[in-house]
Amino acid sequence: MNNNTSTMIQLLSPFNGVSCSLEQVPDAAFAQKLVGDGFAIDPTSNVLHAPCDAKITQVHPSQHAVTLTTEAGVEILLHIGVDTVKLKGEGFNALVKVGDTVAAKTPLVEVDLDKVACGVKSLRTVVLLTDRERIVSLTPTTAKRLAVGDLLFSAELAQAGAAVVKSSDMLQSASIKVINPTGIHARPAAAIVGALKPFTCDVMLEKAGEQVNARSVVALMGLDIAFGDQVVILAKGPDQQAAIDALSAAIASGLGEEGANEAASDTADKAFDPFAEPSLLLQTSQDPRQLVGVEASPGQAKGRLYVINAEVPKFDTFASDPTAQQQKLDHAIKIADATLIELVDELRGKAMGQKADIFVAHQELLADPDLYEKCLVELQQGKSAPYAWDKSVCRQADKLAAMGNQLLAGRAADLVDVGNRVSRILAGLPQDTIPEALPENTIIVAKDLAPSETAKLNPAQVLGICTTLGGASSHSAILARAMGIAAMAGVEAKVMELHGTQVLLDTAKGYLLLEPTDSELAELSHQQAANEQLKALAFADKDNTAVTTDGVQVEVAGNIAKVAEAEKLVAMGGEAVGLLRSEFLYQEQTSAPSEAEQEQAYRQVLTTLGERPLVVRTLDVGGDKPLSYLPLPKEDNPFLGERGIRVGLDKPAVLRQQLRALLKAASAGRLRIMFPMVASLFELKLAKQVLQEEAEKLAIDTSGIEVGIMIEVPSAAVMADLLAEHVDFFSIGTNDLTQYTLAIDRGHPKLAAIADGLHPAVLRLIDITAKAAHAKGKWVGVCGGLAGEKDAVPILVGLGIDELSVSVPSIPEVKHQVRSLNQQACQKVAADAMACSDAKAVRELMHAPNTLIAVTGGVASA
Repeated sequence: MNNNTSTMIQLLSPFNGVSCSLEQVPDAAFAQKLVGDGFAIDPTSNVLHAPCDAKITQVHPSQHAVTLTTEAGVEILLHIGVDTVKLKGEGFNALVKVGDTVAAKTPLVEVDLDKVACGVKSLRTVVLLTDRERIVSLTPTTAKRLAVGDLLFSAELAQAGAAVVKSSDMLQSASIKVINPTGIHARPAAAIVGALKPFTCDVMLEKAGEQVNARSVVALMGLDIAFGDQVVILAKGPDQQAAIDALSAAIASGLGEEGANEAASDTADKAFDPFAEPSLLLQTSQDPRQLVGVEASPGQAKGRLYVINAEVPKFDTFASDPTAQQQKLDHAIKIADATLIELVDELRGKAMGQKADIFVAHQELLADPDLYEKCLVELQQGKSAPYAWDKSVCRQADKLAAMGNQLLAGRAADLVDVGNRVSRILAGLPQDTIPEALPENTIIVAKDLAPSETAKLNPAQVLGICTTLGGASSHSAILARAMGIAAMAGVEAKVMELHGTQVLLDTAKGYLLLEPTDSELAELSHQQAANEQLKALAFADKDNTAVTTDGVQVEVAGNIAKVAEAEKLVAMGGEAVGLLRSEFLYQEQTSAPSEAEQEQAYRQVLTTLGERPLVVRTLDVGGDKPLSYLPLPKEDNPFLGERGIRVGLDKPAVLRQQLRALLKAASAGRLRIMFPMVASLFELKLAKQVLQEEAEKLAIDTSGIEVGIMIEVPSAAVMADLLAEHVDFFSIGTNDLTQYTLAIDRGHPKLAAIADGLHPAVLRLIDITAKAAHAKGKWVGVCGGLAGEKDAVPILVGLGIDELSVSVPSIPEVKHQVRSLNQQACQKVAADAMACSDAKAVRELMHAPNTLIAVTGGVASA
């Protein structure tokens, strides 16, 4: 064919990946070639590249699609994934802009594949010739695996037809409101083109005075038509009225797209806002003066809100001298490191050494060689130091946050904290975002607080913290608890607009009360005084046993994570260690502890406890507790993968070493060994077999060592009658049992408020477990957070729990509460709780005055 009437074009693969036909793309508009013809690729790399030499003529506002036009006038659409427009740009970073001229293989868009893949149907990316009428022939590649720059397909194209232009004699429709939830993107644009196929006239679509050819998908996308926008149809030709009528009806009815409906358009006089209405799922207060949240650090406080809106550092993307930029970055890192050293020393000087370790970890993040190397690569590509640092930190933090568990999300927050410190130095801003001098009785309000910001708060000035983000397991929450500052996370966002408002913060009730009355302030003061009096009374009786008024003894033990905490447990009247988290020996170090080191640690705790029993939970890592020197495979959901005993059975050398250390130390006291996250009898038998094998090798008699398991998985609770035959005790981990039963991450900043261990479903599993244990003559404890909750203790006593293992400071108060209870009355209340509809109803039951009278046998007044 003569070159004057046709054009040959070769398009290269924009990604590394696997090639596929359009029919294999899970989207009808692409699969049926309504948008254009071409080929697709399933990407394995994260940067979209230009398939040929061309000019950038369109970058979609959501950055998921780019249109290029060659010198010969051939229009090419690159569309990353299916339904990616719904992400509104999240996970995409356009590296080019409209008007740029690019060569083949030029990077166009950087894609966070993990983030995008989690939010869309498919990542398959199409490379399309949008003017199908011009395609004479198209020959796709036969290769399956492609690298960037490999041939994807070639095509022969006829000359382009005459362009459609607006004229004064075009027929015009009435204004039409667009009701498609995400506007006119590729799929509805293709539907417009399809609706016009039966007609021969020229048709244009107009928005805000700008007109495009209505038969061009790319041109329609370029109008950036959003939900609720008004459009007008223009037509000229023999069937112009019929075309306008058909297209008007199609647009008004949503172009066949799911979620588009006329009812929505009737109420949408402004752009669609998915956050315009409060969530129906999450609990909100009916009282307009109350803002609800999730307890991150217990306490009550009255004060005034002080809203923190930190200034965001601004920076240029590009710089001309990489060496100077590297020196600038090095200087900022050096200053940040010096500040962290001071912060560590300050915390250790306040006897907060354990909390200082958080910032030792920050120093390690700051010195991360991989993070620094990625910055250098950016600098060599002509980027500025602030841009290179910010991009590298964000990329690494996003990877951590996307790994599906709360602890790693917390580490992501730590990395962002470190990153912001350096970014502020680079921008010439102060490192601290919170003023040193704050008014007395301040309650800090922020979207979130970094650990370093929390650590520098003065508890004499700051009585409370409210954040709209965050959770109970973040480092900031841990610090707040250590500093005795009441804190609530997940607070309604409007709190950010209430600077200076006087409030009452009650984390136990989970709300912030605005503009309290004098009587409400007096009630809080009275409650605080009563709490202090109760604490003093409980501490005075801390060494007495916890026996109910009808003679039932409940062992009150403590949960510890360090050897030194055993001494504090004894001083607080603890009757046992119900949970020693042995992973403390493994965490925060670069290599595994030796067998001798482990034995010494266990022996020291046993010696400190004397006759008090010690329950040691074997290494519980995986999920939210990773170890740098024990790499586990990346999992989409680590909480449902290799955790607890599964890691020990998969890495038996680690389990065997720990069991040998425990067996050798057993002679120093009353040792109990507990296996975590057991979900089946098969796992339990394997774990006990390993224990017996190691005991036989050491010639140690295990008859005096009790062996038990954690009940954290619903399957273990349901099968407790079978498991009870093979153990000496059960210990119920209510935190994990709750999240697995309700399918809610207990640290989720929005859903944590409804991940309540007092849910009747959780209580019923506890009841099943206790009855199964007692039927076989075995004892059962609770070592999760529920054991120390005031509302929960009467129910657990009523369910027949033999041991409550709580945080060490809580031991005296829990013992005091048990002594006030009547177990027979508690049994009736527990039955009523299990019959409730949800956790909220259970808590209402426990707060009713008649319940308090009942569980105390009428001894205590309402």
